[in-house]
Amino acid sequence: MGNLSVNQNKLQKRLRRLAGEAVTDFNMIEDGDKVMVCLSGGKDSYTMLDVLLYLQKVAPIKFEIVAVNMDQKQPGFPEHVLPEYLKSIGVPYHIVEKDTYSVVKEKIPEGKTTCSLCSRLRRGTLYTFADEIGATKMALGHHRDDILETFFLNMFYGGTLKAMPPKLLSDDGRNVVIRPLAYCSEADIEAYSQMKEFPIIPCNLCGSQENLQRQVVKEMLQDWERKSPGRVEIMFRALQNVVPSQLADRNLFDFTSLRIDNDATPRFLDVMSL
Repeated sequence: MGNLSVNQNKLQKRLRRLAGEAVTDFNMIEDGDKVMVCLSGGKDSYTMLDVLLYLQKVAPIKFEIVAVNMDQKQPGFPEHVLPEYLKSIGVPYHIVEKDTYSVVKEKIPEGKTTCSLCSRLRRGTLYTFADEIGATKMALGHHRDDILETFFLNMFYGGTLKAMPPKLLSDDGRNVVIRPLAYCSEADIEAYSQMKEFPIIPCNLCGSQENLQRQVVKEMLQDWERKSPGRVEIMFRALQNVVPSQLADRNLFDFTSLRIDNDATPRFLDVMSL
């Protein structure tokens, strides 16, 4: 690309700054880390790789980046696209071949949502591969909007208050997952992806499915943002300002032991004596 316009330069600086803040706030990357960047071929993972390569250049620490794509053997998957792109920018990479497509089509009835099983199979394979290559961190391209959507999905359909943490230790303790784009908006990532002209690979397996629960939640958040600009950012900040005593989880707060403190200073004035 040639010189960036003023708005394009602002966009690039904003994404780099927000990713840098997220990495710092959650201590996502440490000196000597080997970061396995999971590439799907979508706008989010391309942007994540691009931003991490920049941070690698300017960070006061040294860390290694290796890109990994999982070829799930979806019909028509353009196997040449990612290797050609990664070679062109000089990034070491691995292509992991695993036919999860057949498993998903076999297990999920026609017309049902495949996303959940597909992502579980992909995640398990990538966790194992990260361990095999000695990756100390595993970077995923989820952004702020993904995190909020997951929060509402879990609340509406799962009865839990949880989202996607910017940094996560896997259940078996062998992988640390990081989400460097946790502070970045999907709109910015979309604009940046178009600006950089990344060779996007669509998901033919699940991308065409309509009326997914996540899509419903996404549209709800977009509608709220249109009516009240800035609301999504406020809601995301709420995930960073949890007050356990104002909820109802007895595992997070000891409600049973609450007692009056007779030695406490009265909060209210005796107006009758004024």
